[in-house]
Amino acid sequence: MRHRLERSRAPSLNNWDRRARPDQPFGEAAIVDCGWGRLLFGQTFTDPQAIAEALQEERHGARDVALYLSDPHVVLSYAPQDLFLDPSHTFRLWLERYHCAPRRPKGFYVRLAHSRQDAEAIHRLYVTRRMVPPSADFIWAHRTSKVLTYWIAEDEQDGRIIGAVNGVDHVAAFDDPENGASLWALAVDAQAPYPGIGDALVRQVIEYYQARGRGFLDLSVIHDNNRAIKLYRKLGFERIPAFALKNKNAYNEPLFMGQQPESGLNPYATIIINEARRRGIGVEVLDAEAGYFALVLGGRRIVCRESLSELTSAVAMSRCDDKAVTHRLLRRAGLRVPAQTRYEALDQAEAFLSKVGRVVVKPARGEQGAGISVDVRDPDTLERAIATARRVCDQVILEEFVAGDDLRILVIADRVVAAAIRRPAQIIGTGQHQIRELIQAQSRRRRAATGGESAIPMDEETRRCVIGSGYEMQSVLPAGTVLQVRKTANLHTGGTIHDVTAQLHPELAAAAVTAARALAIPVTGLDFLVPSVQGPDYVIIEANERPGLANHEPQPTAQRFVDLLFPQTAARE
Repeated sequence: MRHRLERSRAPSLNNWDRRARPDQPFGEAAIVDCGWGRLLFGQTFTDPQAIAEALQEERHGARDVALYLSDPHVVLSYAPQDLFLDPSHTFRLWLERYHCAPRRPKGFYVRLAHSRQDAEAIHRLYVTRRMVPPSADFIWAHRTSKVLTYWIAEDEQDGRIIGAVNGVDHVAAFDDPENGASLWALAVDAQAPYPGIGDALVRQVIEYYQARGRGFLDLSVIHDNNRAIKLYRKLGFERIPAFALKNKNAYNEPLFMGQQPESGLNPYATIIINEARRRGIGVEVLDAEAGYFALVLGGRRIVCRESLSELTSAVAMSRCDDKAVTHRLLRRAGLRVPAQTRYEALDQAEAFLSKVGRVVVKPARGEQGAGISVDVRDPDTLERAIATARRVCDQVILEEFVAGDDLRILVIADRVVAAAIRRPAQIIGTGQHQIRELIQAQSRRRRAATGGESAIPMDEETRRCVIGSGYEMQSVLPAGTVLQVRKTANLHTGGTIHDVTAQLHPELAAAAVTAARALAIPVTGLDFLVPSVQGPDYVIIEANERPGLANHEPQPTAQRFVDLLFPQTAARE
């Protein structure tokens, strides 16, 4: 950690009429390396030009912040081409006014990071949330630091790290005469099912510095992050007139370039465009609402719709579009697939159900889980499920139900790039709210976490799952009770996705590559059902010609996709 950390006689931030005179004596300026970048304490600098010069020393891949600037416009004048005024608000909580939470959160707990595994989990979480991550080595090396402290939220069910935050002690950093501290890099796993994770992490930081006798806790938040601002105001934070400067780098580009033509694109297209721009590839937005754009480099121009590009032939796309055709091709390639039949008549469908015992009913064509009913066991439910599927597509498929984890394997250019377990939507009881209310609340969280891409439908399939578990939609779910409210694990119907690339069994990876070759498709997401990702057993149920690359971070999905389209821009391995 870089600690040019001497005592500062900085002007008080409590009294905004006081300003430092140019000849006022100061100690050495305070700069703290936080791993994601350096935090420059502007009030400890004697010369605004020195702040500008220090910011311009930012290392590649970092995101430095200069905060507590009394005259940010003056600092900016020394490097107007390289720096910009950060469009973030600074909030402060006076710790003497804070009151502890009346109840402990359910389903997870917050603790200090204390192991190498914790450090690696923090790094992964920041990558998945598209934040500049401190390396695991950095976090581990500073585990006993008095300046930097890391906290994590851990899932009580499986020990997964579902949130992280770090704090900076200004007194330990530079003997801050204001006796302050600050909170940075709050992140919550978008797949976490529990409410209140961010609240619990922030409270932990507050209570830690309150116990250490600090006077206030500051934080910076982008001006339009209304959900975060609402949380901070609820906890008692108030805005203060403190401003920050940052460097004009690729990561900060959305903050200083204003609204771009591609701003209307969804996350699945945006992740590709961002990677293309990073490589100097031109972008033309053709239809933001539908996700169409063109990538241009030299004389090469490729039109894409999210991860579907002109490199995927119409024949390959049609093979994935028709689930019955996909099934036949995979079976002929020697791959394991469940028993399947096309719906012709109700008695024929009932005979198939009687033969296999449990079935999945789905439209022959469709996407995002629309019209699918899973684990159908009786004729009455079968008839309703067929009617639901026919509202999406006239042709309906009946498929043998196979129990197992829902595994998505992403293949690009005959290479497995990512693998993830997809889990169906679930809610957790509070002992106070109806199941319907809990579903609605979980949907709001999923929409916020996925840019509106994920929500739990309030439809017949959700109601069937709830009733099948012995509840009604108006039932009050007991506190701590976990209830699965969908059978399918599709992201668009509220499911969550969890990276398992490192644990994938070689035979599963080989089967995915074989399937992609059988379909003759350069980019595809194969849907498997497996007893375990670490074992060889599987069945393949579907292939997706337009898989969501953004769902698989931190794996380099966008990088490999752009490598496929423009191989001359690929980094040498």
